[in-house]
Amino acid sequence: MNVVDSSAWLSYFAGDANATSFSKPIENIEKLIVPSITITEVFKCILRQRGEDLALECIAHMEQGNVVPLNGSLAINAAHYGVEFKLPLADSIIYATAQKFDALVWTQDCDFEKLEGVKYFSKKK
Repeated sequence: MNVVDSSAWLSYFAGDANATSFSKPIENIEKLIVPSITITEVFKCILRQRGEDLALECIAHMEQGNVVPLNGSLAINAAHYGVEFKLPLADSIIYATAQKFDALVWTQDCDFEKLEGVKYFSKKK
């Protein structure tokens, strides 16, 4: 199973230098877990930069995976990971979701770099 962090989704949609690194987990819909917080982050970023039509198109692609809403137990686990690993709120939710499904996190966000169960790619210029 795969969880793709918001930074990796944005890389993929932008077609930047790391986009191909994230294409395999994103396009393997059957194994794709989508934390609902990534939909918020990706939609907000694309809405601000490119407009609502493109943002909605990108979200439609994301929603082909298994979208996992934030519930009470996931929120508590995210809080624990946030404290333990000093993760920002969204990152702690993404990591907790991945842990719940024994999934690999795909990212270019350095907050995840040293965590177990993460496939990290440094941002390319």
